[in-house]
Amino acid sequence: MRLKIMPLKKSFSVHRVPLILFLCQLMSALEVPLDQLENLVQPPTITRQSPKDYIIDPRENIEIQCEAKGKPPPSFSWTRNGTHFDIDKDPLVKMLPNSGTLVISITIEGKAETYEGVYQCTARNERGAAISNNIIIRPSRSPLWTKEKLEQITILKGQSLVLPCRPPLGLPPPIIFWMDNSFQRLPQSERVSQGLNGDLYFSNVLPEDTREDYVCYARFNHTQTIQQKQPISVKVHSTKSYIERPPKLLSPEGRTSHKEELRENVLSLECIAEGLPTPSITWTKEDGELPINRTSYTNFRKTLNINLVSEADSGKYKCTARNPLGFVEHTISVTVKAAPYWITAPKNLVLSPGEDGTLICRANGNPKPKISWLTNGVPIEMAPDDPSRKIDGDTILFSDVQESSSAVYQCNASNEYGYLLANAFVNVLAEPPRILTDANLHYQVITDRPAMLDCAFFGSPIPTFKWFKGTKGSVLQENTYIFHDNGTLEIPVAQKDSAGTYTCVVRNKLGMAKNDVHLEIKDPTRIIKHPEYKVVQRGGKVSFECKVKHDPTLIATLTWLKDNGELPNDGRFSIDNDHLVIMNISDEDDATYTCVANTSLDIVSASAVLRVVAPVYDRPNPPFDLELTSLLERSVQLSWIPGDENNSPITDFIIEYEDSLHEPGIWHHHSDVPGTQTTAELKLSPYVKYSFRVIAVNSIGRSLPSEVSEYYMTKAAEPEENPTAVEGIGSEPDNLVITWQPLKGFDSNGPGLQYKVSWRQKDGDDEWTSVVVANVSKYIVSGTPTFVPYLVKVQALNDVGFAPEPVIIIGHSGEDLPMVAPSNVHVNVVNSTLAEVHWEPVPPKSIRGHLKGYRIYYWKVKNSSKRNKRHVEKKILTFNGNKTHGMLPGLEPFSHYMLNVRVVNGKGEGPASVDRVFNTPEGVPSAPLFLKIVNPTLDSLTLEWDPPSHPNGILTAYTLKFQPINSTHELGPLVDIKIPANMTSLILRNLSYNTRYKFYFYAQTSAGSGSQITEEAVTTVDEGKMAGVHPPAVGADKAMASRQVDIATQGWFIGLMCAVALLILILLIVCFIRRNKGGKYPVKEKEDAHADPEIQPMKEDDGTFGEYSDAEDHKPSKKGSRTPSDRTVKKEDSDDSLVDYGEGVNGQFNEDGSFIGQYSGKKEKEPAEGNESSEAPSPVNAMNSFV
Repeated sequence: MRLKIMPLKKSFSVHRVPLILFLCQLMSALEVPLDQLENLVQPPTITRQSPKDYIIDPRENIEIQCEAKGKPPPSFSWTRNGTHFDIDKDPLVKMLPNSGTLVISITIEGKAETYEGVYQCTARNERGAAISNNIIIRPSRSPLWTKEKLEQITILKGQSLVLPCRPPLGLPPPIIFWMDNSFQRLPQSERVSQGLNGDLYFSNVLPEDTREDYVCYARFNHTQTIQQKQPISVKVHSTKSYIERPPKLLSPEGRTSHKEELRENVLSLECIAEGLPTPSITWTKEDGELPINRTSYTNFRKTLNINLVSEADSGKYKCTARNPLGFVEHTISVTVKAAPYWITAPKNLVLSPGEDGTLICRANGNPKPKISWLTNGVPIEMAPDDPSRKIDGDTILFSDVQESSSAVYQCNASNEYGYLLANAFVNVLAEPPRILTDANLHYQVITDRPAMLDCAFFGSPIPTFKWFKGTKGSVLQENTYIFHDNGTLEIPVAQKDSAGTYTCVVRNKLGMAKNDVHLEIKDPTRIIKHPEYKVVQRGGKVSFECKVKHDPTLIATLTWLKDNGELPNDGRFSIDNDHLVIMNISDEDDATYTCVANTSLDIVSASAVLRVVAPVYDRPNPPFDLELTSLLERSVQLSWIPGDENNSPITDFIIEYEDSLHEPGIWHHHSDVPGTQTTAELKLSPYVKYSFRVIAVNSIGRSLPSEVSEYYMTKAAEPEENPTAVEGIGSEPDNLVITWQPLKGFDSNGPGLQYKVSWRQKDGDDEWTSVVVANVSKYIVSGTPTFVPYLVKVQALNDVGFAPEPVIIIGHSGEDLPMVAPSNVHVNVVNSTLAEVHWEPVPPKSIRGHLKGYRIYYWKVKNSSKRNKRHVEKKILTFNGNKTHGMLPGLEPFSHYMLNVRVVNGKGEGPASVDRVFNTPEGVPSAPLFLKIVNPTLDSLTLEWDPPSHPNGILTAYTLKFQPINSTHELGPLVDIKIPANMTSLILRNLSYNTRYKFYFYAQTSAGSGSQITEEAVTTVDEGKMAGVHPPAVGADKAMASRQVDIATQGWFIGLMCAVALLILILLIVCFIRRNKGGKYPVKEKEDAHADPEIQPMKEDDGTFGEYSDAEDHKPSKKGSRTPSDRTVKKEDSDDSLVDYGEGVNGQFNEDGSFIGQYSGKKEKEPAEGNESSEAPSPVNAMNSFV
């Protein structure tokens, strides 16, 4: 059996047996725990050593480490450059006690260069010897730049420029950077950047590149020194114009180059180009893709970096420099070599006497490394023979080992790029089992968490172990527990009933050992009230609450953090039980605050963000740096960086997508995510070329959209949906037109979208008939019977497959005209304008289509009053649905009508029913066509009229009513006259002279009186009595006023006007005389008192009354005045109109309680208002203006 020492916890599967017994049979064993087991011997093991390439600081003492362990403790010796290094002969060298570490004191005397060389340490005891790596000691170097005189560089704007650095060779190589004399880094960009060799490259220069202090610095980190090159002066001359040019590579030169790199290093490839405009650089790998997770770009994408390169990364890499004028390419052939690396390193063997074992040393590299063996530091070919071992290339086989077989073996794997050296001992021991874990340990575990109960043991041969629970418990089974090969018992999910005492028992042929451990289960600590997100303005106050519940047997502590650090030592922050309170908030308080609750067993935390905002808010800036990861067939993960919130927290992000394959340029909403998220798992549809953009939203509004992400094309799949709006409607009696709403390109899910159209008669037993059509929206089935129901379905398909089974709809083949007319049509006349029609419906089968309703055609064929036939256009009324009667409104009274009825379907009308005749009774007539008054005299008026246009029966008589209107607009007694129906004129005699009359006139039939017509007229004036007559009222009818006698031509009126003019002239003379004497005359006093602002507008605007303005302006308005108060004259309100006659009261004429008509005047006209006619005033009006 092999010996096993158990500190390593490694789970493994075991077979079910009645008692779980783990036999640890690994090919290599771990080390003997010397600190826990006494009286055990073990060969030396190197535990610490200096690196193989050890660069030292020449200003400090040299320390070369070599630590080892073993039992008995090992002794140490050193070689230098392959020969024994006698440290006792060099006073500057000493070895640390109980260690092999060398300390060489050179700070006071001695030089580091003296101790350059290759060192190797050997640790030896009675069981063997272990050796260290070859440690190469070299002092670091930081040489100065050679002195050189640098001339100013003069260059034209737009040209390219390279500023060389050429740092001195140091050990290790220095870090290069460019700064100015003020130690400020020079700004770099896509146009200006530093190459891997340290030179500064300008793709094209600008006037702002002019400066005298381009300084290259070399920093030697090992000695913490910085060396400076002489400053370089650059002068850029501006030109009015410069020529743009395509890219050209500055580094590397030519079309191709080659580079080697070692495995697991960082491969850095560089391309720097000049050109105008500034070129951009892209990278590709021929015959392959760049490794996504290991690739990065620096120096504005001019440098391609691949981490942890392997042989698979060998190949040709192409960089392309491009600007609008062209491009240039360079191919770099990369070869990845490899220093040796372990496949299987030899591991220590602890064996019991008589056992077998194996040491394996396998390594790989490029080129393939050479494997060589040593034993106790001596090539195995030169070591003493051991009959228990046999060498087979990279493997040493041991059989029937004895105590004398103990030794330390070294395996060396080397090629031209390096070497590997590993020590592995073979230790032959015979030991009974020992349990290394302390007895009666107490474990405490939180509920629902794993519990690990240790039972570290040692023995040779390797012991077996098993676990029990309780004093009388049975062996624990693997279906509930996990047993690790180091003896540890794992309870994956500890529950309350897992608590108790567990016993571990280990055995081998030399003995047995056991140990008890105890397990307690505790309740978890939970935060039952989390702090919440807060937005607070500057100067405000905020409180975060964090309530915690924990196991009562444990002590919990609550701690608050700000951005994962301690709270500021500031009086504004206070903690009160489970509350954190911050007073007088400032911008520095904008942070994430976390409450941390912990016990001795667990720790929980919860965080909340405090956003401090200013009183002024704005929309957020757009997100940026969109990145697509986790690219799957139906999903992708989108991540972004939020833009500035502008003092108002982002509440949501809106994700939109564009399908550039089907709907380029159109953006669709995809999803919304909370403002605290910066990643989203997006569900995708097949066969869509996606690109995404993100919009941020806060309380102010939406940001502008982000830049568009990269494209991602999903794979094609069968359609998930079928067409919608499927219909089957015939356009002809013998066809069926199947239509549908086609799928949009987005829903096609793949190329080659088509439709499978299927149909069969609903009431038959026929099989489905199907046809596959292109991406259209209609298919016509010919040769169908008329108006038969069909089952129809339309299924989508593409090059990948079919959509799910579609829904079946019911359609009908084409309709034809109905065959039968409605029967038993009869009419019931309701009144003179309304009739009701009844019919019996047609048989359903004769309709041959969808019943739309019934249609009545009716027309007037005879006038009952005149008995002459005349053609009248037919009228149509449609009654929807399966109606059996309908009303005909709007009929003409006393008329002869005919009608028929037809049934209507989707195709059209059926045959007409038999014509039915009906008559409407008499009705009241319409108003007479006109009523006019002609030939007025002093005591008579002649009336003329035309009969009504619609007598609606036989006229029996006319009725004329009239009444006088006096000068105060009052109505006189009403006179009623019956006139025979055959008359069209009438002379009214014995009327009062100069009197206005109002007439009401209407016709009658046997059904009653019709609508009335009204008119007004005035009898003429007797000249002998003119002095006492007032003129007609304002608004009299023009036609009647034109027939009045013109008194302006009468002699008496001319004499009166001359007297008035003479009177005015005398009055003016008197006023003029009194004014010259300084006195005031009455008119002047009125002007001063009233200061009427309307006097001037009267003179300027109203030319009609301008000649009378003086008289009018000096007299208050009287009843006879014809000028309105606003001094305007209205053409429409002529003094000839009869409409505006009277005081404006509304008069109603009632006779026998029936309403006859209404008369209304101008109520707003006061007696002071005068004639509003735009015509010159009549002599009567002028006379009344001075009354």
